[in-house]
Amino acid sequence: MYSTKEILETINMVSHQHLDVRTITLGVSLFDCITDDADRTAAKVYDKIMRTAGSLVAVGNAISEEIGIPIVNKRVSVTPISLITAASRGHMQVIRALDRAAKEIGIDFLGGYSALVHKAMTPYEREFIESIPEALASTEKVCSSVNVATSKAGVNMDAVRLMGSVFKRAAYLTRDRDSIACAKLVVFANAVEDNPFMAGAFLGTGEDDSVVNVGVSGPGVVKVALEEVKGDLTQVAEVIKQTAFKITRVGQLVAAEAARRLGVACGIVDLSLAPTPAVGDSVAHILEEIGLESVGACGTTAALAMLNDAVKKGGIMASSHVGGLSGAFIPVSEDAGMIAAARKGVLTIEKLEAMTAVCSVGLDMIAIPGDVSEEIVSAIIADEIAIGVVNTKTTAVRVIPVWGKKAGDTAVFGGLLGEAPVMPVNRSDPSVFIHRGGRIPAPLHSNKN
Repeated sequence: MYSTKEILETINMVSHQHLDVRTITLGVSLFDCITDDADRTAAKVYDKIMRTAGSLVAVGNAISEEIGIPIVNKRVSVTPISLITAASRGHMQVIRALDRAAKEIGIDFLGGYSALVHKAMTPYEREFIESIPEALASTEKVCSSVNVATSKAGVNMDAVRLMGSVFKRAAYLTRDRDSIACAKLVVFANAVEDNPFMAGAFLGTGEDDSVVNVGVSGPGVVKVALEEVKGDLTQVAEVIKQTAFKITRVGQLVAAEAARRLGVACGIVDLSLAPTPAVGDSVAHILEEIGLESVGACGTTAALAMLNDAVKKGGIMASSHVGGLSGAFIPVSEDAGMIAAARKGVLTIEKLEAMTAVCSVGLDMIAIPGDVSEEIVSAIIADEIAIGVVNTKTTAVRVIPVWGKKAGDTAVFGGLLGEAPVMPVNRSDPSVFIHRGGRIPAPLHSNKN
């Protein structure tokens, strides 16, 4: 039984501290949609998604209304499309089917226009990756991801080089919308198969036919809890743990109930603290409450490491299965505190890169000048991916070379994607390194067999 104090505490978290379930993501396997005909494959994909996920939004809204907890996003993830369309070469037909299904269901995003090329690329996978800019520019709801490295395989630098070109092309094709196609594209090292968050969600090959994964949130709740802590950092970590436990229990409740009502498997709860542009819902403000004058100051990486660890320790005890990315997100455009620090020049790309060594993902929703070369974009990707490979963790890059804008300008994406100050980039030329291609070998510690 819950005590009156606990019930009132939860009500306060929802009404004043931005507690919410950030997303219910329904994973749908498309392996049974594979054919050697492009149009038939697309039709089967559309039918499977509509049949499996058609009631997702209604179920999410009903649960939210009944328990009084906002469920912000309802999303779908699918088997990486490069695997589904290899036989038919029908990726463009399928992406139109995906976008149509997403619109008709009423979900926010659909993830899985994805390729896994962490060791090498087949000729078709290269063709598929080269289609990403047109695919994202011509659709509204579909998101794309490419896994270019693992700690076991090393870094596929041919894929990294190609992704620099893909980002630039996607930016150009949506130049009239502040290059928003790039906000729907992410490059991974060590991509996970049960991630409920966009743009990197896809349903892995080891997953069930249909499964619900839930992403929780609550940076505002953690920040408010820390306002009462006057003790040392051990006490700070303890309060974060206790708060993360309470937040995750909400996610576990929603995941189990959504799976029951949809008649699918209950997957994981992702423990990530995911911010929004709303004031009071910022990971940066948590770090400042711990004692930093501004996120980006010296000490930021240490404070973030403690926050990430405490969130995981508290959350893991509150859920049957923890997965996804789990920790703390630091997307610049989606966090009011990060935006403010970047505008002041306190938070730089170099500092963000250091922070990614200890947080959930990586360089996320960072706007850079549109005239940056594709080789520099590839080098930014390579640096971040190397952090993930060497540290045996998931890292990612979602960088937006905003066409026609320079450092100090603002890119506006709208909604949950927010807006971002265009950040300066080191212009020293990495072209010779990037054009060498090949594969950076896996680190020695990966040889554990």
